[in-house]
Amino acid sequence: MNRFRLLLSKIYRFFFPIDEVTKFRRMGVKIGEGTKIQGDVIIDYSHYWLIEIGKNVTIAPRVHILAHDASTKRELGYAKLGVTTIGDDVFVGANSIILPGVTIGAGSIVGAGSVVTKDIPSNTVVAGNPARFICSTEEYYEKVRQKMNKDNCFDERYTIKKNISEEKKQEQIEVVKKYGCGFVE
Repeated sequence: MNRFRLLLSKIYRFFFPIDEVTKFRRMGVKIGEGTKIQGDVIIDYSHYWLIEIGKNVTIAPRVHILAHDASTKRELGYAKLGVTTIGDDVFVGANSIILPGVTIGAGSIVGAGSVVTKDIPSNTVVAGNPARFICSTEEYYEKVRQKMNKDNCFDERYTIKKNISEEKKQEQIEVVKKYGCGFVE
């Protein structure tokens, strides 16, 4: 019976997919408008009500957001809890882990693969394990802006959404190799 339900569930999700934000909102996670959560994100299902995500946040694939730490359970009989807060306009890179009780300030960027163990001030770029200060977001955007030029910026025709042609893929590869990076709308 369980296999049948699982199969039915997969078929239903195939024909009537729900996005990650809707899924987590239905669980009861507080999520602001304009937030995008990509696939395979894990939000602490056992204490989701202790997690708050602001407006216009982007959470990349495979991020873990935790609100409890069971490392103390065996010895003390209790797991630690903390309210985990992600402010407005934050970007959290792929495979990052946000530990319980952490607050990530508005406008911050968490680099891919980071482990956020303590609060991050607003408008800050952090990365690493544990996540450490890299620079302000203003400094980061200026560094990136200096790498941009008319030749290495691509419009949406160069994306999967617009069914990118093989010719455009090859052009993009060559330009990105030439400049060391590229940018797409």
